[in-house]
Amino acid sequence: MQKYPYNKDKQQAFQAAQQGYEEAQGLFETIVSDSASYGHQLKHLKNEVNEAYQQIENALEVASEHQRSQLEQFQQDLQNMVSEVNQTE
Repeated sequence: MQKYPYNKDKQQAFQAAQQGYEEAQGLFETIVSDSASYGHQLKHLKNEVNEAYQQIENALEVASEHQRSQLEQFQQDLQNMVSEVNQTE
């Protein structure tokens, strides 16, 4: 059975958002606040988070109901990361 391109786009958008989220999360987990490169890592993390947010926003436009709840959870987790990092600055 052939899938409609719309469904394929929906899945690709979701996967891009999920990947962006996971990259930001991985970077967040590796940051060491007393490390000499903390400032550089922090800047990199903020870029990753912004990129992930954009991918999530794009995916939300075409997301299924199930994907939507996962994407909204990703957004919440990213927001928590940003809050935690801002507290340690």
